[in-house]
Formats: sequence, structure tokens, C-alpha cells
Amino acid sequence: MRTYRLLLLTLLLRPFGNLSLAWGMHHIPKLLALEPLPYLQALLNPFVALGIAMLVLALLTRMALLSVADLSFVLPLTATGYIISAFLGKVFLSEDVGSHQWLGTFMIFAGVVFVGTTPEKSVAPEVEP
Repeated sequence: MRTYRLLLLTLLLRPFGNLSLAWGMHHIPKLLALEPLPYLQALLNPFVALGIAMLVLALLTRMALLSVADLSFVLPLTATGYIISAFLGKVFLSEDVGSHQWLGTFMIFAGVVFVGTTPEKSVAPEVEP
């Protein structure tokens, strides 16, 4: 059950962190360039700061998740975040998500369903000497 709680937390933190970061960056008046000052100013935007914090927490929960579950289980299931991100981009950022993008997104979902039927933790067979 701990694995699925960590998975859910990761699945929520990443898309909402990306949404917050994108929202904040869309509201930065100056186009970012090679100089560091605009980037430092962007960090002062509350949405950018919140997005970064959520993405750092997502990374930490993903690390915890990888400590209790197999990589082959974690990576496909965390790809579900792409579906959530596409939906959030369409709804909150008014992004144009075309039919090919939705098709690709739902293909990811089909893969997640297929991989989700595997156990979260496999045990390697013991090798006898």
C-alpha cells in the first residue's frame, strides 16, 4: 500500500508542478535569455517557485518509490503523469492538444494498464552454487 501512496503522490506532484511552473513562466514579461538575471527574477514569481518546490518533492517521492518498487514497474506507471499534464495544459493553459497528441497520450495509458498488471516488486531467483 505504501508503494501506491508514493505513486499517487508522484503522479499528482509532477503534473501540478509542471502546470504551476508553466503558468508562472507564461506570466514573465521578459523573454528569458542567456543572462542569469531574468532567471533569478523568474524564481521570485510565486507560481514558478511553487512549481519548482512541487517538482523537487516529486523527485524525492520518486526516489522513495524506487527504493520499494522495481524500475520496470515505476517508470511506466509514472508515465500516467503525461496524460494528466496534457489534460491540465488543455484546461488551465488553453493549449491546443490535437487528436494525434491525444492518441499518443492514450497509447501511453494503454501501456500503463498493460504494465500495471505486473507485480510492483519482483524477486530475482536465487542462484544455487
